Amino acid sequence: MTAVATPTGGGVTAPPEKRGITRARLFNGVCIGVLIAFALLWLVPLLWAVDTSLKPEGETTKVPVTWLIDSPTIEAYTKVIGAGNLLQWYANSAIISTIVATMAVLVGSMAGFALSRVRFRGSNVVFWFILAGIMIPGEALIVPLFREFAAVGAIDTYWAVILPQIPVPIAVFIFKQFFDGVPRELEEAALVDGASRLRIYAQLFIPLSRPAISAVAIFTFVWSWNNFLWPLLVLTSTPLMTLPVGLATVSSSYGIQYAQIMASAVLGALPLMVVFLLFQRRIVEGIARTGLKG
Repeated sequence: MTAVATPTGGGVTAPPEKRGITRARLFNGVCIGVLIAFALLWLVPLLWAVDTSLKPEGETTKVPVTWLIDSPTIEAYTKVIGAGNLLQWYANSAIISTIVATMAVLVGSMAGFALSRVRFRGSNVVFWFILAGIMIPGEALIVPLFREFAAVGAIDTYWAVILPQIPVPIAVFIFKQFFDGVPRELEEAALVDGASRLRIYAQLFIPLSRPAISAVAIFTFVWSWNNFLWPLLVLTSTPLMTLPVGLATVSSSYGIQYAQIMASAVLGALPLMVVFLLFQRRIVEGIARTGLKG
């Protein structure tokens, strides 16, 4: 396409298509710049934690503060690992988080399927009642939950940590939104063939909902792994502690030792970073395919 002359004859302007491409490139450049800025904003604290954990304790309080390490050492890591049952705490967190993620997917998918595909009176009320749970902070339920588990003698057990974390209202929302997007023709064809609701759920909807399952499982696993307050209240035996609780008890035993505190933080975050690096594509896919449906 040829250039278009201006009405005043003072020159030529680019065609509309070219101007659109230029604007799109400019917009993409701005977006990339903003993303890089946010990435650095979140990455700098992590790098600072790693940098501080590799310093001798005397260098952590040196003024002026510097990124450079005069004598790198892993002494902080050896002290943290040697001060507690680190491998046992890793295993406890992995077991609890895996059970919580599995049960949250199972319960959330079944509830989402019922609210999306099983028509019954008051289904919308039930759905909004479940979503109302998102607005209730978990701290408001600590006292009644603690009294309930103390009454049944479940304090200082895995189940005291696991059971309160299984109901996840946002998981029900994600699965319901995903199931609402599944064509009803598939369900009707299965019903005509004589399939029960349970069979349709297990053999039709669950295989189709892998993105939603991945998103819910990963987010629930990370949330359960990072959960600190409730496990701190109900777990009193050192061998049963989760990693965040165990590392906190170790940190309090040696006071303000910045290198060891940062080493504890790095050790606690390391498994989550591995999970994100391995499943980042599924995380993005799960958000894209479940969070944008109306």
